[in-house]
Amino acid sequence: MNHDEDALHGTNTFYKRFQNYLGEFVYGGIDGSVTTFAVVAGSVGASLDSSIIIILGFANLLADGFAMSVGAYLSTKSERENYEKHKAVEYWEVDNIPEKEREEVREIFAAKGFEGELLEQVVDVITSDRDRWVDLMMKEELEMIPESKSPFAMGAVTYLAFVTVGLVPLVIYVWDYIFGFEGNMFLVTCILTGLAFSVIGFLKTYVTQTNRWKGILETLILGAIAAAVSYFVGDLLEGWLA
Repeated sequence: MNHDEDALHGTNTFYKRFQNYLGEFVYGGIDGSVTTFAVVAGSVGASLDSSIIIILGFANLLADGFAMSVGAYLSTKSERENYEKHKAVEYWEVDNIPEKEREEVREIFAAKGFEGELLEQVVDVITSDRDRWVDLMMKEELEMIPESKSPFAMGAVTYLAFVTVGLVPLVIYVWDYIFGFEGNMFLVTCILTGLAFSVIGFLKTYVTQTNRWKGILETLILGAIAAAVSYFVGDLLEGWLA
């Protein structure tokens, strides 16, 4: 294998890994951008200063992102542990009540259309290998498949997406705080966040296998509704409490 093929192989491996976690990146990015944009919109509606918007935005970004990533980690870890628990039970049953388990294998393949001598041959082949036998029971009887994704990677990708995409609504306020900005910061934030929504919505279509324009519009509408609600709630509370 030459250098170019090595590079291509490495790229393909990275791409496949990225594809495996694309769903977590998309949903982490959606949650991060929507919630942070909602915080910014609510703060603008309440006429809060840029420094306050930055504080509230980053507090939401880091805390909510961490909470979401922990949830993703624990959920994946629990799925793995649940699978291993049931797999241990199946091993015990194969070792201690093999005839009952053989009959279950026979019933599974009979339901698939096997019968007579062919059915018995299939049962013999399956039950001749303990690991294969248990794997079949996990899939066919319990309808469980092993979780191949790393719990740590699930949490890390979710947090990275939440923070990276969720940072977009805050960019112009951070810029204004450091360098100053002349213009309508909220309008710029709406434009930048709309672009972020569009990119995430586009990536979402690869996960859900839906129409690209539909995915983009759904994400844009979701973000717009969340921002509108936050803005008017902030404006209403500012009017009551001011």
